[in-house]
Amino acid sequence: MFRRSLPRYLALPVAAVALMFTASGTAASAAEPRTDVDDFAFSSWDAKYEVGIDSDGRATLHVEETRVAEFPEFDQNRGIVAGYPDSYQGAGLGTTIISVRDENGDDVPYEIEEDDGLVYVLTGDDAYVHGSTTYVIEYEMRDVIIAAEGTEVDEFYWDLLPLDSTQDIGEFQAEIIFDGALAAHLTGDSSCYQGPQGSTDTCDLRQDADAFTVSAKDLAAGEGVTVAIALEPGTVTQPSARRPNPATDVLPYAVGGGAVLLSIGGWFATSAMIRSRRRGTGIVVAQYDVPDSMPPLLASAIVPKTKNSLTAQIVHLAVRGLLRLEDLPEEATKKTRRPRLRRLDGPIPDPLDEKALKALFNNTETDIVMKMPKNSAAFAKRMVGLLKAGPKAAEERGLTVRARSRAAQIIQIVSLLALAVMIGLLFWGLISGRASAGPVFLATLLCAILVIISSVVAFKKHTVLTPEGALQLEYLEGVREFIRVAEADRLRMLQSYSGAERRSDGSVDVIHVYERLLPYAILFGQENEWGEVLEVTYAREQQSPGWIDGSAAGIVIRMSALTAATHSSSTYSAPSTGSSSSFGGSSGGGFSGGGGGGGFSGGR
Repeated sequence: MFRRSLPRYLALPVAAVALMFTASGTAASAAEPRTDVDDFAFSSWDAKYEVGIDSDGRATLHVEETRVAEFPEFDQNRGIVAGYPDSYQGAGLGTTIISVRDENGDDVPYEIEEDDGLVYVLTGDDAYVHGSTTYVIEYEMRDVIIAAEGTEVDEFYWDLLPLDSTQDIGEFQAEIIFDGALAAHLTGDSSCYQGPQGSTDTCDLRQDADAFTVSAKDLAAGEGVTVAIALEPGTVTQPSARRPNPATDVLPYAVGGGAVLLSIGGWFATSAMIRSRRRGTGIVVAQYDVPDSMPPLLASAIVPKTKNSLTAQIVHLAVRGLLRLEDLPEEATKKTRRPRLRRLDGPIPDPLDEKALKALFNNTETDIVMKMPKNSAAFAKRMVGLLKAGPKAAEERGLTVRARSRAAQIIQIVSLLALAVMIGLLFWGLISGRASAGPVFLATLLCAILVIISSVVAFKKHTVLTPEGALQLEYLEGVREFIRVAEADRLRMLQSYSGAERRSDGSVDVIHVYERLLPYAILFGQENEWGEVLEVTYAREQQSPGWIDGSAAGIVIRMSALTAATHSSSTYSAPSTGSSSSFGGSSGGGFSGGGGGGGFSGGR
């Protein structure tokens, strides 16, 4: 397509030339005949199948096909292409083309190509052929009789016509003859199916002693004829690829199962290592104060499965007097309010608190107001950086370290070796043409995915607590316990000798203690319960919180609104062929295209 229009003085000549070429092309198309090499039909297709048995007890097949092709009178085709399968039910057929002749018995030139499990016979040379042309193709195969799965018979289950064909067939007839050694073992059960792939429509299969005949007329392209003839079980010897072989059929599943179990063991070993590093003294004592050196951002890097660490950090800064939570007056009546933060002046307890203030306000000045943004990529980026600051500080302060589980690594190495054995058995099955190689491949793929994922977990360094970090975790677990216990127990603890001793003035300022613990209640997912405790305590002492505007009765609601606003603000991001059936069809349940044989038919 032109990006700019043509100048006016060129538009008319160009249009005239285009019209001339279009007209000449249309005329040429009307004058020239179609040249699709598959655009012909077979007026007749006769085949004679001789099924025998060799000295090893394995089935043999000798076939002579006579195809009469009706080519157009113009130069379109140089011959036909006949394709025959080279494997069936996991075993090679040893397909051998003996000759290609015409109706007079004279040799017809041909070439043989192999591709994707088919042996192709390309007849003719560079000369075009016209009108009725006969091809007599003679070939041999072996191991064409299978031990039908799910039945107690051997079976000649064969597609007499290729379903992958674009040619109609006027008349089709086939004769299947079993030699004396096989005829004595015929059970009398047989079936015939006709139609496209998967059709269960039956056709008439006539038996006369050791011979079977079937015929059909006016078969459309893609329609096939499939016969299923039963023999007594064990009549023929199956090739090794079809016989049970524990090494390729069963052992891969056992080895793969072992690899999976070992991988699961590696997961458990890694998890056990992480959990074991969380144990300090093994004793948790209720605690009612948190040191200045343990802000919520740092605590969230130590305590497993903490929640809303940004909200906890903001509330921590508020109860420490470094900011105040306010509502915009015009939003006081709205159900969903976005709080604003007022920066206050005061001593900053910890470097992480200083980072949090800078990230929130993007400024170092005091007495400035910031409304929690709703859609701000810059703010979200700062909050993500702030969340990463906690784990980084925990590692820098010697509370966490990166480590691997040696036990998990050893287990996973054994698992990888088991997977390698499974892959080797799979290749053995594929090379030997085992029918079980397909299911084994799927099982190996699933095992490999799980083992590889487990290997990443086992060999990756995980963040675990140091001995000092484990002691700090137990301390924070004590804080959780204090928040959890009943009010009477908390007051008794604060008024005890050891409790009073931990306060410089020896008094019990309950509100002060409870405010300081609210951020950690948020981390532990106990903000609603602790918020209600604060509301009751403020009401009892007839005080209002200094770190939040409004009455104390709305603490729980305000915490929920702050959590929602923090979450939305920190997570914003800017826009940006037919298959063979393994079941018998001689006694019903088969279908057209369900057997061996078939192949391909086309033009050259």
